[in-house]
Amino acid sequence: MAHARGAPLLAPRTESNPLRPPLRPSASGRDRRDWRATLRRVAPLLPVLTVVALLAVPVEGTAGDGSAGTGTVADAASALLVVFCVVRAMRERARPLTRTAALVLGLPVFGVCVAAITSADPASSLPGVARYLQIFVLVPGALLLLIRHRRDFRLVAWAMVVLALVQGLIGVVQYLTGTGASYMGEDIRAVGTFGPTDVMGMATIVSYGLVAAVGLALGARAESGPDGARQVPRGQRAAALCCAALLFLPLVVSFSRGAWIATVAAVTLQLVLSGPRRAARVALVTAALGVVLVGGFGIGSQMVSERLGSITEVTETPDRSVTDRYTMWAAAGGMWRTDPVTGVGLKAFPAHRDSHSSIALSSGSDTAGAGMAFRRQPLLSPHNMYLLVLSEQGIIGLLALAGSWAALLVLALRRLPGARRGRTGADCALVAVGLLVWQLVDFGYADIGGPSTVLTAVVLGLAAWWALDRRADRGPGAA
Repeated sequence: MAHARGAPLLAPRTESNPLRPPLRPSASGRDRRDWRATLRRVAPLLPVLTVVALLAVPVEGTAGDGSAGTGTVADAASALLVVFCVVRAMRERARPLTRTAALVLGLPVFGVCVAAITSADPASSLPGVARYLQIFVLVPGALLLLIRHRRDFRLVAWAMVVLALVQGLIGVVQYLTGTGASYMGEDIRAVGTFGPTDVMGMATIVSYGLVAAVGLALGARAESGPDGARQVPRGQRAAALCCAALLFLPLVVSFSRGAWIATVAAVTLQLVLSGPRRAARVALVTAALGVVLVGGFGIGSQMVSERLGSITEVTETPDRSVTDRYTMWAAAGGMWRTDPVTGVGLKAFPAHRDSHSSIALSSGSDTAGAGMAFRRQPLLSPHNMYLLVLSEQGIIGLLALAGSWAALLVLALRRLPGARRGRTGADCALVAVGLLVWQLVDFGYADIGGPSTVLTAVVLGLAAWWALDRRADRGPGAA
């Protein structure tokens, strides 16, 4: 058959010409579709990631009383996160929470509302009501609804690790250059972008990142979804271990005893849950790293040892911060004995502090450095979340709030053996359990307050998703 001049050598494939090979999409077309699919998958999490990212913004100024301000851009973003979640749930027209989830997350509402109603000044308690609902109910509930599968969980956990690396890097620079907060007469305390009025801010975020990195590393296993796609990123274990090692130094130079104790407790539990042999190996590596950094390079060795020794100096020669802490703990106990059922009322601890404390309590703590002049920061809380709730909300509030946390911990631990046996989600389980245990231990030495508190709500949201959401047992196909 002769070929006509000017005609194509191979005509397009049609029903009359079935020999024409099918046209395949170009690589650029596939890449565009992959990016669009990734954006559609990540879009619901953008409000959560925004809240985490905004915690890297430097905190400007303090409240009028000298205490750290709480109205930050991250708090505003958390409010938008809750609104976004409510609108999304209304559009989907589905029951947002199971009965168990509604009960566990709703318990703190009961205690907070009872304390506000029975307060001597209900109007002054309203800011406390909003703060408690934000941290313990609304933001955790929003994360419970927005996270759809384990891939989303890992993305939020990695965002926390990146934030911790940023804050830790700033803190290490502050320590090395002497531009941090004042500590023992030197401006060497690492505080990140939070300033000397919130010395626990950077330590808390770095601890979150370190615990999350350890969990991601210990639970990293080959895991594939129903479509055969790999769910655990390649190299997650190596990357997470490197991040955990990098975060060790800023945690040390934060000189935060409460963060040290909570981190040791959380990481130890993660190691035990991942297996005794692995726990022994990692413990040896961590001990060697500590010896090299503190003993070999002499990074704050004398100050670190003195700080560690001050933890047990309760009756002998405690420093001023330890004396103030235990004096305020005694004052919180006195407030509870005055009104044991409903407490003295939300935000009422400062008003009742002096009448229940001894003369050993100082007028405030000294803050200076990190670009801020010397000032006295008033002691407005007992620096113990359990005693703060007990004094302001009574036994009803403590049972409601601590009962919600205990339920989360029990439900999260119940799902851990199944994740290990099924080789699915073990890293998410270890991250959730580790972060929750860290928070519960740290609440023995700290309470809510300061710009970093909004990240506590994110941590509780991750723990709530693993403990309460049935999709935690399934992959992306369940979403």
